[in-house]
Amino acid sequence: MSVDLNMLEGLGLASTNSSKANTGKRDELGQEEFFKLMITQLQNQDPFEPMENGDFLGQIAQFGTVNGIGELQKSFESIAKSVQSAQTLQAASLVDREVLVPVDMAAMGHEGGVRGALDLKSSAENVTVGIYDAAGALVRRIPMGAQASGMQSFHWDGMTDQGERAPPGVYEFRANAVRDGSSEQPELLLNARVESVRTDQRNGGIKLQIEGFGEMDFSQVRRIG
Repeated sequence: MSVDLNMLEGLGLASTNSSKANTGKRDELGQEEFFKLMITQLQNQDPFEPMENGDFLGQIAQFGTVNGIGELQKSFESIAKSVQSAQTLQAASLVDREVLVPVDMAAMGHEGGVRGALDLKSSAENVTVGIYDAAGALVRRIPMGAQASGMQSFHWDGMTDQGERAPPGVYEFRANAVRDGSSEQPELLLNARVESVRTDQRNGGIKLQIEGFGEMDFSQVRRIG
């Protein structure tokens, strides 16, 4: 907080020579010096001819505001650290579990299938999910019929439209929703396994290592399990 050095001289807290010498070195007051200034000014006021104290009162308000902001920042920092610790503990429990993330490709092995979901902004008359192989050929079409708005789940059991087991590999998923005669592609999400968790030292966020997709922000997880 800046303070007029002439005020300090008038209150006996600084001499003219010393104030000139220190002008370039220090132009702010700490809390202890500020209260000394306040007490000295009050002691030097003539009750019959009080000093003009508008600037002084303004500096009191300024000091209180700055000091209050500092305390508020400390409180926010403490809250942020607590929230981050809670998020880290929660994220650590996700290792080896499946999470629903916004991706459209998944690897399938010799057994099992792939689970996912569509995020529909509004209800649709007809919804389908198509699964395509690495060559872009349609392997399976999953009809979901009419669906309400919100998150709608689906499951591919790994079988082709011909009733055969699809070979292991990476498959692409494409969703289509028909509404009032118009088609649109809703957001598609797939389940994937969390391999590891770490804290981002740069911004304090949580990073998840997702099997087959690399690293993702914890904030991208839409559903657990």
